[in-house]
Amino acid sequence: MGERKITGRHVFLGFAAAFTVIIGVNLLLAYSAVNTFPGLEVKNSYVASQTFDERREAQEALGWTVDASHSGGLLTLAITGPDGRPVEVKALDATVGRATHVAEDVRPDFRFDGKAYLAPVPLGDGNWNIRLEAMADDGTIFEQRVVLVKE
Repeated sequence: MGERKITGRHVFLGFAAAFTVIIGVNLLLAYSAVNTFPGLEVKNSYVASQTFDERREAQEALGWTVDASHSGGLLTLAITGPDGRPVEVKALDATVGRATHVAEDVRPDFRFDGKAYLAPVPLGDGNWNIRLEAMADDGTIFEQRVVLVKE
């Protein structure tokens, strides 16, 4: 058999194939990133930043702690005050969803049972976020993102 030589054509085809794969993967990742982006947190970040410190201080003054768990299709959201007792809020709005996309987002209908807020929510395994907004009796808004990891 004769000896095979690498020609300029072989080198060009090798480089063309490598760059085709690289560019193809980059385009796929860019497309996936844009398609799964859930959207903006706030409409105008500058305006939101103007009152951030006051809102944070008012929220911290409440002294609330939030714990979330999910078992048997039931989502439990426990809000406790600085004294460790359950807090019944004036209004509660929560969205449960994945961190990476909004396709599976749900807004549970929570009911307070005297100890915690409960809602039937079917969730798959993995990382879930609860974007919580609650209002205290004095009108203070409490906002928190609670990470819920289901195994």
